Parts: sequence; C-alpha cells; structure tokens
Amino acid sequence: MRTDLAGCMWCWWTTPRHNSDAVMPVWPLIASLAAQTLATMALFSLPAIAPAVASALRVSGELVGLFVALVYGVGIISALLSPGFIHRYGGVRALQGVLGATAAMLLLAAGGSVAWLGVAAVVLGLGYGAAAPASTHLLVPHTPARMFNMVMSLRQIGVPLGGVLGSLLLPPLVLRIGWREALLAEIPAILLLVVLLQLPRQRWDTDLQPGRWLIGRTLLAPFGLLRSAPMRRLSTAGFIYSGTQLCFVAFTTTQLTRVAGFDLVSAGRALALYQVAGAVTRPIWGWIADRWITPAQTLALHGFGMAAAAIAAGAFGPQWNHGLVLLVVAIAGVAAGGYTGVAYAECAHLGGTRRIEATGLGTAVMFAGVLLIPPAFGATVAASGGYALAYTTLAVLALASAVLLCLAPCRHHAART
Repeated sequence: MRTDLAGCMWCWWTTPRHNSDAVMPVWPLIASLAAQTLATMALFSLPAIAPAVASALRVSGELVGLFVALVYGVGIISALLSPGFIHRYGGVRALQGVLGATAAMLLLAAGGSVAWLGVAAVVLGLGYGAAAPASTHLLVPHTPARMFNMVMSLRQIGVPLGGVLGSLLLPPLVLRIGWREALLAEIPAILLLVVLLQLPRQRWDTDLQPGRWLIGRTLLAPFGLLRSAPMRRLSTAGFIYSGTQLCFVAFTTTQLTRVAGFDLVSAGRALALYQVAGAVTRPIWGWIADRWITPAQTLALHGFGMAAAAIAAGAFGPQWNHGLVLLVVAIAGVAAGGYTGVAYAECAHLGGTRRIEATGLGTAVMFAGVLLIPPAFGATVAASGGYALAYTTLAVLALASAVLLCLAPCRHHAART
C-alpha cells in the first residue's frame, strides 16, 4: 500500500497541470535546481583549487580566468542552439545533456594538462548554456502565474549554491586525495541525477517536435525576439547587470585588501556576505515581482541598487569604517546578486509561445555581459590607477538600464502566464 501511495504521489507531482490549478512545482523545481547546482559547482571547482592545479601543471594561477571565460563564451552558442534541441528532445533530455557535459568536463580536466583543461572548458560550455532554457521548459507548464517569478528565482539559487559548494568542498578534498581525484569525486552525484531524471521524462517531456532542426538558422532564431521593444530593454539590462554582478565578484577581494585596509580573511568573508545576500534575497525579489510590483519595476530597483553600491564602492578607502563597507557589499549582493530569477521569468513571459528561445536569448546576453564587461572594468582600473572611474562607469550603465526598464508599460499581475 505504501508503494501504491508513493506512486500516486509521484504521478500527482510529475503530471503537468493547467497553471490555474497548479501548485508549487516541487519536483521539476528540485530537478532543475539540482542540475544547475551541480553544473555550477563543476564550473567553479577549478577556480576554487586554482593554486593546486597551477602548481601541478607549472602554470600561472591566473589562467583559470581563461577557463571560466571560455566556458561562458562557448555557453553563448549553446544557449542560442538549445531551443531547437529542447523542442526536439525535451527539457529533461536537455538537462541530462547539461549534466553529461559537466561530467565529461570533470573527466577531461582531470587529464592533467593545460590542453585538456581547454578542451574541458569547451565541453562544459556546450552544455552549460542550455540549463536555463531547459529549466524554463520544465517549470512553465507546472507553475501558476501567481508564483512564477518566485519559482524561477528559487531555481536560480543553484548558481550561488554551486559556487559556495565548490569553494567549501573542493579545497579540503584536494588536501586529502589530490586535485584530479577531487574533480572526479563530483561525477557520481552528477551521474545519479542523470539516472533519476529519466524516471519522470515521459511525463515531463511532452509535445516533442521530432523533425525540428538543430542547426542552421536555429542559432539566429532567438535574435528575432529583439524586434520587441520590451525584449530589447530587458536584454540591455541583462547584459549590463550580469557584467556588473561579476565585477563585484571578481574585484571585491582585491579592492578591499589593497584599498580599504582589509586582510585577506576579512575580504573573503565580505565576498561570502555578497554571495549569501544575493542567494537569500532571490526568492524574496521573485515574491515581490509576483505580488507587489511588475517584474520590470523590480528589475529597475535592482539597477538603482547596483548604481548606488557601485558609487559607494568606488569611494572605498582606508578611512572607511569596515561595518559600512560590509553594508555596501551586502547592498551590492542584494541588488547585483539577486536579479537573475526575475530576469529569466520576464524573458519567458515576453517570449510567450517562444519562451524557450527568449530564455536562450537572455542567457546568451547575460553570458556576453559576464564575458565582456569585467575585462573592460579591469582595464579601466589599470589605466586610471584606481577603482573610482571604473565603478562610476558601472553606476552610470546600471542607472541607465534601470531608467530604461521604467519605460516598460505596466501590466496587471493576473495577466501573466
């Protein structure tokens, strides 16, 4: 009887229902969250153990930045190509593909050479860009409009969660078993999730299009959505916001130790505060966008917050009280680290029946911001000899994006699907 009850509960949770009758899509949310967490953990595993890898391969530890950049660069292509794959094979199969690419990356990276690391980055990038479009495909049919932004924001917790897990788990493993073995230790959990995802696939992967093209004009198809003014506004903001987010992540520790008088441990804790603030507030922002103001207005608030935090960060100096610095870092985390769930939800809404293509476009645009803005920020810091000009430029861009989003016409919450 218990077996029958468990089977009935599984069928109830995994069978698609109309949005008006649906409740929190627990299992699709857990599946997509777990896949995003494991993929992101693998991505940030190498930065977490960069000193050990660099020492073993006798290269500069800064090369890990090229690894991450290559993943995001290739991820732009996979984000744009993924809608065709998802339409043809389904969201579950796409998530399994993401996980397969993740496991292959870890296996290749453990090969122990710079060349293998480069190949590993390309392989992960080929899968990583499909994670958000696949999750959108799985979550939208199961999610009621009244909680859509919050559900999408909960899924996005997988990004900071994966980063934190990689930073916490990998270094101790390296000390115990070595860096190659530490990377390989991530693979069993990934393969287990691949197997578990097969169980609900027939229920979740419905409405497949077996004859769908996977290449050719499929790569450019999402760009057709830019004919919509709201999508152009959202894409512009997504590009700026994603780049701003990574600038805070990439430069906070260095800035605090060199400019604000923090020691390395205290600066690391400040960066952890940034990450935690962003992760914790993501579902709160989603709830706000569902209940109180429109998603565009919510994202505009993020832009205003980023601009304020950037202006303050550009003025950091040894005379600043450390508590005040931490307050600015927390505001930056809430604003720059908490916007992505609402942004992806709005991509899906604006895309309508082409929500997978819209999410693929949003992913590609955000990855492009991550790829292009931080190097420009770093070059500005080097050329100007300080952080003030670089952060002021970020503030102006974030403020302009927020104003642009304020131009979006208001709509009633009940009209969202």
